[in-house]
Amino acid sequence: MRITTMLVAAAWIAAAAPTAFAQAPQGGGGGMAACRDDAQKFCADKTGPDRRACMEANKDKLSDACKAARAARAQGQ
Repeated sequence: MRITTMLVAAAWIAAAAPTAFAQAPQGGGGGMAACRDDAQKFCADKTGPDRRACMEANKDKLSDACKAARAARAQGQ
């Protein structure tokens, strides 16, 4: 009985994993896929908190898609 339970649990986790990863933000530095090109363009030499500060400093220059993604993230969406 224990082995069956473990196999069912493992199958459930394996089935749920792609969904969880699909919801994670894409791109490096905690950024989003919509901001990947902007981050490379304006802040390529920065990482981590420095990249976030750079993106904030250049927020007026960012693409509309990146601005929308940043606004959605700020609202917790």
